[in-house]
Amino acid sequence: MVSKLTINPITRLEGHGKIEIFLDDKGDVKDAYWQVVELRGFERFCLGRPAEEMPRIVSNVCGVCPTPHNMASTKALDDLYSVEPTPTAKLIRQLHYNAFYVEDHYIHFFFLSAPDFVVGPDSDPAERNIVGVINKVGLEIGGKVINVRKRCRDIIKLIASKPAHPEGGLPGGVSRGITVEERRWIRETADDTVEFAQFALKLFKDVVLDNKQYLDLVLSDAYRLQTYYMGMVDEDKKANFYEGKLRVIDPQGKESALFDPRDYVDYMGEWVEPWTYVRLTHLRKVGWSGLIEGDGTSLYRVGPLARLNAAEGMATPLAQKEYEQMFGTLGGRPSHHTLAFHWARLIEALQAAEDMQRIAKDPQLTGKDIRNMELKLKKVGIGCVEAARGTLLHHYETDDRGLITKVNLIVATQHNAAPICLSVKKAAAAFVKGHDVKEGMLNMVEMAFRAYDPCLACATHTLPGQMPLEINIRDKDGRVIRTLSRP
Repeated sequence: MVSKLTINPITRLEGHGKIEIFLDDKGDVKDAYWQVVELRGFERFCLGRPAEEMPRIVSNVCGVCPTPHNMASTKALDDLYSVEPTPTAKLIRQLHYNAFYVEDHYIHFFFLSAPDFVVGPDSDPAERNIVGVINKVGLEIGGKVINVRKRCRDIIKLIASKPAHPEGGLPGGVSRGITVEERRWIRETADDTVEFAQFALKLFKDVVLDNKQYLDLVLSDAYRLQTYYMGMVDEDKKANFYEGKLRVIDPQGKESALFDPRDYVDYMGEWVEPWTYVRLTHLRKVGWSGLIEGDGTSLYRVGPLARLNAAEGMATPLAQKEYEQMFGTLGGRPSHHTLAFHWARLIEALQAAEDMQRIAKDPQLTGKDIRNMELKLKKVGIGCVEAARGTLLHHYETDDRGLITKVNLIVATQHNAAPICLSVKKAAAAFVKGHDVKEGMLNMVEMAFRAYDPCLACATHTLPGQMPLEINIRDKDGRVIRTLSRP
């Protein structure tokens, strides 16, 4: 009789993790855990490095979301050196960041999540992948996805040397400007990207919303979780990815907090559990109340759905119309439907594309003043952006020479880690019935965490800088003959 189910490795995400599901004697789910089993450690080996190296170092935390780390680090240096970027530098940074948003959201939607909807959540695993998606939607659409991502990555490469691990980012500005000729093709790319963003949303509506089975799945209790939500907003409380204040709303939609990211320690608490290397976060002023949802929870979510829940609207007109349609379909704001993260992700890609259009038309984009050199070291700097996966904070402290003495990175998947555990448990309870478990049931459980687009390598760290280690030595027949361990 099966008493424990292990999904290892979990699939279609960045990093390595597993899910363990515990069953009672009747075969019903008693408990479930989403575990991260790898270590990041960047906080430790950045110590002693010159602060100005940090944007180049931290862009290597992850190959999927390097731009947010690069940008949060650059903004932390702005704060560390008490300097504001020039208007032209700020536009170039925002162009870089919006291009990243577009290409990253599409790699998640088309490559990681679309197989569950386009191919089917319980389809043959051999077909439930990007190749299966292309077989369903056609080579032409697959080509469009590749093309729009490539062109956005070309913008990142232009500004920051390379898209995979960008090296641009200086306190007070950027390392290169934009020419008039470059602006011309950037503007063409922005126009085409807006057109593709509208196409992607139409595809989602045709494939998911017009399919009653899928829409019922999106709206089901299996994928519904009541938490607080946090996201960055501008002065009008519209969604902003690059700068603004962090806004928190409670499960009923009432504003709970609105604060400068530099004050994050007053609002975010971190919590350690023995079964994961991810430090779980919670609302400090509410206090840690464990892995619970609804009344009494201190857990909050970040990322696309959370940002749209926390904001009063989108900052661009086409995205605003989609925002209104989404919440109209989901029954109002806030929406607690986890699978709606996918829908919100596409709306954000549209806003990013529209903002690229705005920037491409701004005459200051090709200005020559690309860096403010009035630097004054104050030894503490905090930078914050909305990564594609959610709120990202970089906190640096230095000595009098500008050498790093402390680093704290709080990434999106940390904020979401505890809610992901709850989401996995709810999905497991809904779909795993009895001891005869089918593969499709387990994929439905994986869909609960996949909606968050978690980045596991980004999220893990441990104190005092080393990880527990266990090595099993086996003989030629696979029997364990000795175990070496480090606590």
